[in-house]
Amino acid sequence: MKKFLVAIVAVLFAAPSFAQYSSGGFTLSESTVYYGARVGLNVAWISGDFNDNLSAKGGMNVGGVIGLRVSDATPVFLESGLYFTMHGAKKDNTEANLNYLEIPLLIKYGVQVTDDIALLPYLGPTFGLGIGGKEKYPEDPTVGSFSSDGHFNRPDVGIKFGCGAEYNKLYLETGLKFGVTNILDDDKKSAHNGAWYLNFGVNF
Repeated sequence: MKKFLVAIVAVLFAAPSFAQYSSGGFTLSESTVYYGARVGLNVAWISGDFNDNLSAKGGMNVGGVIGLRVSDATPVFLESGLYFTMHGAKKDNTEANLNYLEIPLLIKYGVQVTDDIALLPYLGPTFGLGIGGKEKYPEDPTVGSFSSDGHFNRPDVGIKFGCGAEYNKLYLETGLKFGVTNILDDDKKSAHNGAWYLNFGVNF
């Protein structure tokens, strides 16, 4: 949580330095390439056969994005990037921590609300690779989530959908991610990542 707060403060202090750039998301009337930084909260869970007793756990998202307008006739954008994101689940002394690098591929549609505000609903797949994390169980040794003793596969493909809002280069979004691949290293059982997230950032 301390790292999460430090990241939020860093983005807030960085935002004024982008004032010299035009806002990528708002120039809906012309062809645009934009870049962005994101940081936020990830409330994650694991559905399926892994452990019915586990509840959602909090984590963080941090990453950078690049977007491109793909149509001159309509404000449709294709956005991708690279995120570090925390998934998993926990309850009491039992915890599964799953850390991923994720690459989303989102289609966004820009709706100009005022001269300074735009809404950007979006939908698309996201491709993740597990890079770390630990599983903790009462009276059992801690193991790496993606190690030979762990329960999880590294690949994770999901679907993200949500809506962003941009105001004077500042960006806020919320959405849901639903995993579509089995993250368990077990042919007889299946489980999927899921998360609700709230991200703050800047576009330039």
